[in-house]
Amino acid sequence: MNFKHWLVSFAPDTWQPLVSALISVAAIIFVFASLFALTTILERKGLGRIQNRYGPNRVGPFGVFQPIADGLKAMTKEDIVPRAADKVVHFIAPLVLVIPVFLALAVIPVGRNMAAVDFDGGILFFFAVGAATELSVFMAGWSSRNKYSLLGAMRAIAQMISYEVPLILSAVTVIMIVGSLSATKIVDAQAGYFGWLPNWFVLTPWGFAGFILFMIAAAAESNRSPFDLPEGESEIIAGYYIEYSGFKFALFFLGEYIGLFAISGLAITLFLGGWHAPLPFLIWIPSYIWFFAKLLGLIALFIWVRGTLPRLRMDQLMNFAWKFMLPMALVNLLAAGVWHFIEPGFARWAVCLVLVVGPYIMLGRSLFEHKQLAKRTYRYAE
Repeated sequence: MNFKHWLVSFAPDTWQPLVSALISVAAIIFVFASLFALTTILERKGLGRIQNRYGPNRVGPFGVFQPIADGLKAMTKEDIVPRAADKVVHFIAPLVLVIPVFLALAVIPVGRNMAAVDFDGGILFFFAVGAATELSVFMAGWSSRNKYSLLGAMRAIAQMISYEVPLILSAVTVIMIVGSLSATKIVDAQAGYFGWLPNWFVLTPWGFAGFILFMIAAAAESNRSPFDLPEGESEIIAGYYIEYSGFKFALFFLGEYIGLFAISGLAITLFLGGWHAPLPFLIWIPSYIWFFAKLLGLIALFIWVRGTLPRLRMDQLMNFAWKFMLPMALVNLLAAGVWHFIEPGFARWAVCLVLVVGPYIMLGRSLFEHKQLAKRTYRYAE
């Protein structure tokens, strides 16, 4: 922040607010675009390791320059637009996806005094601009004049709306406890330590349940495996962006990953203490390093899940959202309220654990009722 103030001081007084905003925008774009390039190579290498293959290993030492090659290919590839497409909407759709996710990053504090925009309604702003992604998906699917594209868009919108409800409800628990919609105040509420343990919300019964619900819903919102049904290449070829190529396709790819960074950053802010160190003797390390270390940890988790779990069916996806995720999010709201009003001690932990674990077991069993599940057997040709 001192470096930013030093740069701004060279501008005339009337221009300083604009210069400050431009520096913040440039920093966000540069940092997270670089993280996007790093994540693509890490993901492809990680999935290769999981699937017992090499992954990219041709461009540069150990394939580390593969993102540069992919970027050059995307920029030079021919942009093909269907003759019957609505060309204006077809062109605007990728921009409508990318711009809101960068705006959402503006309210995430990536370090001490390192939020580009800090105001009382930061969390509300995050979800408000994030809702524009559904619009961009529909624009892409409808404007392409392709049945596969439209079907993929409908799938995506149904999925994103269904999982946005438990996503927001799991965030509301933190807002209730802190009493503020400010991302900075939520991080400040998790400062300090109880002995060696940090005062992070994830280390409470309602916080742990809320974090798990939030991360599952975040994977569905980001179209990450096992919730990557909108692209369903085995059924609808590539989903809502089937008619996109070249740089427009790269913008969709970029938007999905930046959205993943934004939603992971919000999870860190709400449940993992934001930029605070996990142990008291590590507070000397710069705060932004802790934020990005946690962010890389969550990205590694998403990569691990993608290489491990198979894709769900559409009926399983919707049943899980409305019959398990939503009731659990509502129960977790109750648990957070009880935690707030009961005095600290064993009774508070016991009551909240019962409120969270009991419905989890009952809702989980209800999903498997009347299902003929048997042990899988493998047969080999003789």
